[in-house]
Amino acid sequence: MKRRRKREAKTTRKLLYVVERDVRLFFQYKVMVIMRAIWFVSQIAFFGLIASRMVAVEDYFRYYVGGLSIMTLYSAAIFIGFDIYEEAEHGVFEYLLSLPVTRRQLVLGRSIGGGLRAFIYVGPLVCISLYVIGIVNPLNFLLALFSLFLFAFGVSGMSITLAVVIKSSDRFDILMGVLDALIVRLSTAMYPLSFVKEANPLYGWIANFNPVTFAADLFRWGAGIEAALSFENPLLPFLGIVMFFAFFTFLGIILYDKTIEGGGWR
Repeated sequence: MKRRRKREAKTTRKLLYVVERDVRLFFQYKVMVIMRAIWFVSQIAFFGLIASRMVAVEDYFRYYVGGLSIMTLYSAAIFIGFDIYEEAEHGVFEYLLSLPVTRRQLVLGRSIGGGLRAFIYVGPLVCISLYVIGIVNPLNFLLALFSLFLFAFGVSGMSITLAVVIKSSDRFDILMGVLDALIVRLSTAMYPLSFVKEANPLYGWIANFNPVTFAADLFRWGAGIEAALSFENPLLPFLGIVMFFAFFTFLGIILYDKTIEGGGWR
């Protein structure tokens, strides 16, 4: 029993080391962090205010601010894939694989670290959002906040998985641009689901099963913006996010074992 506890404690320490390293690494990009924060505030101050006067949607300004928080969380969580290429070019990747950490611990720790650092970064921006849109039910918001944690971890796991599979920074960059156009734009982050369905039924079908839609609508539900939600039961999008997180975490672990052979980046 004692040996088992020691082994579990040792595994946890290794996992936390990987998480801590990725969190520290992200905040070394000070210029990027500051620029993204400025972008977030300017989107609210300029685009949000102007668009809310152009669009005939009830309370669209608050609706857009909620979606903007999720878009920012997504873009911050996806960044860990670019870190992997940076490390591969400078030989850090081989160093990480030489550490007394299993590949499963490495990919799980990096997935958690990528999501956690994105959440830490977006935290102050979410506070700005809540100042603008307010909170009606604190209990609902706590559940929504937990789902955003899982969403951020899932996005990081997806980024790591794609980075390991593609192994080309140029192709990865292009793919991330395509995914951003599809995943973020074909969701309810910027517009209600009814408008997406009117534009094209296929777009509406994609948006219905989009994890960004789940996260955006859960955040709005938690903040009390229920005028244009795409679900009646919050449990359904929550389960969707849990499945998204579990799938990419599990897939990332499997692909690390299969594609990184011999302890190197090939």
